[in-house]
Parts: sequence; C-alpha cells; structure tokens
Amino acid sequence: MPPNEASARRGIVYLVGAGPGDPGLLTVRGRDLLARCDAVVYDALANPALLAGIDAERHDVGKRGGSADSARQDEICALLVRLAREGKRVVRLKGGDSFVFGRGSEEAQALASAGIPFEVVPGVTAGIAAPAYAGIPVTHRGLATSVTFVTGHEDPAKGAPTIDWDALARSGGTLVLYMGVRSLARIVAALRDAGLADGTPAAAIQWGTHASQHTVVATLATLEQRVAEAGLEAPVIFVIGEVVRLRDEIAWFERRPLFGWRILVTRAQTPSSALAELLAGAGAEAVEVPATRIEPLDPGHARAAISHLDAYDWIVFTSQNGVELFWNVLHDCGLDTRALGALRVGAVGPATADALLAHGILVDVTPERFVAEGVLEALRQRNDVRGTRVLYVAAEGARDVLPNGLAELGARVDVVPIYRSVPEQASQDAMRRFAATGGERSLVAFTSASAVQAYVDAAGADARRIGAASIGPTTSAALREARLEICVEASSSTIPSLVDAIIAHGTLRRSKTFT
Repeated sequence: MPPNEASARRGIVYLVGAGPGDPGLLTVRGRDLLARCDAVVYDALANPALLAGIDAERHDVGKRGGSADSARQDEICALLVRLAREGKRVVRLKGGDSFVFGRGSEEAQALASAGIPFEVVPGVTAGIAAPAYAGIPVTHRGLATSVTFVTGHEDPAKGAPTIDWDALARSGGTLVLYMGVRSLARIVAALRDAGLADGTPAAAIQWGTHASQHTVVATLATLEQRVAEAGLEAPVIFVIGEVVRLRDEIAWFERRPLFGWRILVTRAQTPSSALAELLAGAGAEAVEVPATRIEPLDPGHARAAISHLDAYDWIVFTSQNGVELFWNVLHDCGLDTRALGALRVGAVGPATADALLAHGILVDVTPERFVAEGVLEALRQRNDVRGTRVLYVAAEGARDVLPNGLAELGARVDVVPIYRSVPEQASQDAMRRFAATGGERSLVAFTSASAVQAYVDAAGADARRIGAASIGPTTSAALREARLEICVEASSSTIPSLVDAIIAHGTLRRSKTFT
C-alpha cells in the first residue's frame, strides 16, 4: 500500500475468535474480515488452514507453553497499535474466543488506551466445542443445569489461589477446565478435598475438533493417571460431571469413517475444493495445498480457431479449466454460446460436461471412462466422426492419445493448447512438511498427473514415505513412474468416486486395527 494511501486511511483492529481448531467453526464475520484484511496477527492455536489464500501481511505471535520464542503480551499489544497506526485493517486471530481465557480484553484495553478503533468478533470457545465433538454436552436436563468454566492456572501476580473449589464441588453442575494439564494433580486434590466424589465421571479432550482429537474417559479419582498413561499434553480441555456419561451414547465425531486420517489434497489453484470438503465431512483432516497453478497461454491460437469455428464439426474439452479459459477468449472475441451451436461437443467427464452446461452447452459425448482413452472409445462407436474436423482444446503438453486416435478414425484434428500447469512455488514448504511428518494414517490425494511431479519435486526423498490416492488411470501412471505407492484408485475418475475409495481404504485399515 502506498504510504500516502495508508496515512489517509484510519486503521482498525478486529479481535477475531478463530474457534477451537476445526476451520469450519470460524464465524462468517471472521471469515469475511480475514479475506480483506491488510495484516493478520495470529496465535499458535489458530488453525493454519484459516490463513490459506489470505493475501495479507502475517505476524506469528503464538504463545507456546512459555517457550523462549513466545511473544510477550505487551509486545503483541504494541504490534497491534503500530499496525493500526500505519492505516492497516488488522485481524487479531486468537484461538477459541478471545474473551474466554484468551486475554483479548487486555488487548482491547490497550487499543482503547491508544485511541485505536477496534471490533470484537466472538468465536466458538473450546470449552463448549471440544466436549461437543467428544459427544459430551456441557449441560443436559436431569444431569446438569449449570456449567462453570475455570482456568487451570491463575495469574501468579495474584498470590494465593482465588478459585473457590469448595463452592464448585458443591454446585452440582459441570466443570470445564482450560489450561489445566500442569495443574491437574492440584485441581483434582482440591476437588476431592472439597468433597466431590471420587466416582464423578471425568474426561480429557486433547486437540478438540481436530482430526487428531484424543479423548480419555475416567473418574475424578483416576483422571490424573489416565491422562499420564495416554501421554496427553496441551491443549487439553477437562470435563468433570455427570454429563460425561452421555459420551458412549452420542459420540459422533470420532466415529466418522476417516477420523484420525490426515490427507494432503494436491490441486490446481482454485477458490475451493470439493475434494477437501468431502474428506473433512468424512472426518479427515484435509490439508489443502495448490500443488500447481493454472497459467493461461497466449490466446492467439484459440483466437485463430474461434475466427473460423464454422470450419469445425466437433469440439472436444478434457478439463474444466479448458472450458473456462476457452470461454474467456470466446467472449473477448465478441462471441457467446451461439457460436458453438452447429458443433458437436465431447467432454472427458461429468465435471467438464457440467462446466459446459453452465455456459448453455449440452454435451454429445461423455465417456464411461473419464480419460482421453474413454473419449476415443466413445467416438469410435459413432458414425459421424470419420472425415470431420475436430477442435481439441487442451493443456500444453497433453498426451497425444486423443489426437492420434482421432486421426486413425479419419478425422483431422487441430490441437489448441490454452493453458499450462506450473508448480506452485509457495506451496512447496507445505508439501515438504506433510511428507516429512505424515504417519501411518496419512495419504496424499492426487487429481491430476501434473500434481504428482510437483509433489515429488517439493518433498524429495520423503515423498515415498506416504501412500497415494489417485483419481484415475492417467494419474496412476504418473504415480507409478514416480515410484509412489498407490494405496487407493477411484473406480471412476470423479471426486465423489475418489472419496468413496479413500473411505473404503480407511474403513478397511480400521477393521484390521481392531481385529
């Protein structure tokens, strides 16, 4: 932003609750502010997925268990004031809700004192969301009509503890403890000394709402031992009360078929990914990374073909990207859907056919196998291909299966490259980290052959540590050439089919684990 523009605009800070971890729990207001902010100041507990695609200045001020690299609160407040005085729209992204044990009110005080405008955007607090994802309601008629949120460690400047554990033990409601891992022994002892029964149900939920969520159920007397046995470390939410008994009946998140799986979704750079959404809906942590980006080519070849569309009998598309880029050139030439009215149209699969339908074009040929070979097989069944002229809209470097096959059928084919897939350099670090840290329940999902090479180049030797899920034969061929293990291949080259195959793989792995 030019300095004169920054000085002319008054800055503002938005204190946004990021939610407990699941990116889908960010509020609509928070999402909209992130999309148009100039700077984002974020905590360690804010899911990195929330920052994907955000074109803003970034400041990591995460507090990590008191480690030396943790930012001090006064430094964070000073940073917010400075950025706002530079005329920037600043999102202060804090895990959970910034006003529930999040020190957001301290930051609001600092902003108010400095005369900086600010807005508070509440978030979903972990004390409600983590138990809910574990199948534990914090209140339930007949079991608990009140809930108390308690911090596990108090401000050391206050001296003697101020929490009245005797009163909490007598309340009969649900107790939800934040940040209590290090103080668990002291808290349990205080509650038992206050008369809370040893058999009171209790639970510990680590990384609540994440695919790595881990829930331990115990009693007040056994909670400390069970947490130690499970090796739970922060962040953990503790729930103490009769509502924990409901977990066996209504637990839902951990029963999803892909719960516990981390899946890297390699894709071309697009605004959203149906694949990531479907995998997340099945319980997986879908790490979405644009392995490649679509780069339009010089439209000269497409313009030349469009200038004499009446010379063609067929036009064939093999991707949604090809459809959209072709339509851009068509519009630039002052034409619309009517220009294709006399042509027969082929599409490699239903997604490409849907993209054409969105422009008012009904497809004449969609193959049973959604690859170039499938299109060729479908055209071989027709008697209106020989002797025709075909316009083939393709990616640069596309396989020559279709043009060569059409030539053998007696058609004349003009190939018009309209885009290329190029590696997305900004995503290489994310792919490298995933490959290096992936465990037994990890997969890399590929929806194109071009993404395979981008992943291998980024991950290096670690690329072969994790199995692959392939959308179809062409992508599988690229995976075999790269010597990556193919654990999953879709039965048909569509996103839903790929998701079904991944779910079947995950279900089989789970059944083997428990037999």
